[in-house]
Amino acid sequence: MSDLESLPGMTPKTVENLAKLNVTTIFDLLFHLPLRYHDRTRITNICDVAVNTEVQVIGHVYNAKVIFGRRRMMTATLLDDSGHITLRFFHFSKSQLKGLADGKRVLCFGEARLSRNKLEMVHPQYRILQDNESVVLPNCLEPVYPTTKGLQQKRLKSVIEKALQWADKNQCYFKDVLEGFEYTQVENIPTVNFSMLDMLKQVHKPLVNSDKQALIARKSPAQRRLIFDELLAHHLSIMQIRLRSDQRKGYEISPNQRLVKPFIKNLNFEMTRAQKNVLQEIIQDMNAQKPMMRLVQGDVGSGKTVVALIACLYAVENGYQATVMAPTELLAEQHYRYFSSQLLPLGVQVAWLSSGLPVKKKKEMLELIASGTASVVIGTHALFQEGVEFRNLALTVTDEQHRFGVQQRLQLSKKGTGDDIFPHQLTMTATPIPRTLAMSMYAHLDYSVIDELPPGRKPVTTVAIADTRREDVINRIKDACREGAQAYWVCSLIEESDALQSQAATETHAHLQVQLNELKIGLLHGRMKSAEKEQVMQDFIHKKIHVLVATTVIEVGVDVPNASLMIIENAERFGLAQLHQLRGRVGRGEKQSSCVLLYKTPLGDLAKKRLDALRNSTDGFELARIDLELRGPGEVLGTKQSGDMQMRMANLSKDMSLLPEVQKASRWLVENHPERIEIVLRRWLGKAVEYANA
Repeated sequence: MSDLESLPGMTPKTVENLAKLNVTTIFDLLFHLPLRYHDRTRITNICDVAVNTEVQVIGHVYNAKVIFGRRRMMTATLLDDSGHITLRFFHFSKSQLKGLADGKRVLCFGEARLSRNKLEMVHPQYRILQDNESVVLPNCLEPVYPTTKGLQQKRLKSVIEKALQWADKNQCYFKDVLEGFEYTQVENIPTVNFSMLDMLKQVHKPLVNSDKQALIARKSPAQRRLIFDELLAHHLSIMQIRLRSDQRKGYEISPNQRLVKPFIKNLNFEMTRAQKNVLQEIIQDMNAQKPMMRLVQGDVGSGKTVVALIACLYAVENGYQATVMAPTELLAEQHYRYFSSQLLPLGVQVAWLSSGLPVKKKKEMLELIASGTASVVIGTHALFQEGVEFRNLALTVTDEQHRFGVQQRLQLSKKGTGDDIFPHQLTMTATPIPRTLAMSMYAHLDYSVIDELPPGRKPVTTVAIADTRREDVINRIKDACREGAQAYWVCSLIEESDALQSQAATETHAHLQVQLNELKIGLLHGRMKSAEKEQVMQDFIHKKIHVLVATTVIEVGVDVPNASLMIIENAERFGLAQLHQLRGRVGRGEKQSSCVLLYKTPLGDLAKKRLDALRNSTDGFELARIDLELRGPGEVLGTKQSGDMQMRMANLSKDMSLLPEVQKASRWLVENHPERIEIVLRRWLGKAVEYANA
């Protein structure tokens, strides 16, 4: 696609600023779509202004002044024949104060808010009018684009207009890749005689007779079709990974039971039906001649780790290496301890690798890995860094996969490529993903679910308590610990922050040491050295610590059966999936366990819905569905961490109804028009499409 420099009036500085938005070609610019629209097509009487809406008003200025207090500000009253509204500016100049003189006629646009029962606009956009000047209103909505420092809306709109002019002269680039595809039951998506360029124009420059409300709600025909095509591009990019994988040769692993049989025999519990079913699917994958790519979902405490360990044993008993990657040192260390305790009696050497290892120890581990002496390797992100070489890596296991990007998981798998043979990939998550979403956005993975918990697991009782009752909670901890229980107290920060108004772990630790002076109070957070964290966890496991004050480093993987009480400080600040994970740290032993959600008042509507959902359900999949509705898919899919799936226009939580048809369209393209796939990928993903070719 043509370079941006070919557009008239394009300066090097503008090209540099556009690159910050991942806009490097004209096509990228055309698909840099509006976030929202401003409706400047009408004037609203001040008496008719609705709270929390963007409106345009005209009036005369009265009583413009500077107020000195905790924060200096400028205010002015705007009057029309129907009422008045306050204009408030926290950043202003002397010229603004002089310009907004009493009696001046002003056109204002902004969001109307209610402050102390009075209407106001904070930092409205405005233009001072001549007394008799007639206002010419635009005949279409004004697009508002994502922008960056140094690139203002006006300049961005100008270069997008130039790109649209270029597109008019190069319409051959805008053919419909889905021409001939038969849609079924897709609401409001145009399918006939509607070119991609037509759709882009309608979104960038909505026509005079456009349905304004539909545009603002992302429901115009052009928007729905563009959303569909964007979801299609992401789905196809992920499918490309699977198509390439299926063409590769994998390590053929046959279960000879030399190690697996004695391991299962020595377990002190019976595996669940769901665990056995998932293991059977893994065995079939690993025995095939292509690399396994499987996602295993299982709610907190469902036994995913045992499944992963047995999968590793299948690789080891066939003479190969296996590796397990976890997102945090704490979880990786726990896996290392568990795998070592189970595998060393079977004669299987386990290595440990993290960025925090001393140089000498790291060198020792790298030699064990490279020589093949270590058959199973546990670690963090350090596993896929340069300098890590495996002798014959046949299986990679990624725990809490949503914490890693697709590229990171592929980087790890590349450590095992040799003689054109590729390792099997097993990814696991305790964050349940709605099936429709998983089958679409994880199209490169087969999908297994451990959908039952081990027998005897008691549901955790969950209550929400205002932090004004903190002393009651502390007394409850005191009573529980006297009876032999242990407790977690989770805080969201390591140090105090006025901005977040969150109780810091360090301060809570100090406070509890005073309040519970007869108990041993431990402290655990991510800034501690590995050896310190390890010692604290071992003390907690061996009941030397009664109450462990911690940050969310204990969110995943920590297993202390005697801990039966979980206190979550500032619970209103956590997402629903994270709250469910934290609650899963208790309820692992024989005692009835409880989770206390300690929240700061007043509680917002969204936070209240989250806490109510957690109190009313222990079903991870039901909570995932609610979380998707409340917060969107970023947390579930890991896009916040990895950046693999940044959408320009689509919103997975709002557009999930399109996914089944997107999957159908993807299959149709693969089977009938594979030559069109690259077109839709380049349109929407640009350079980001390269990860699909990994």
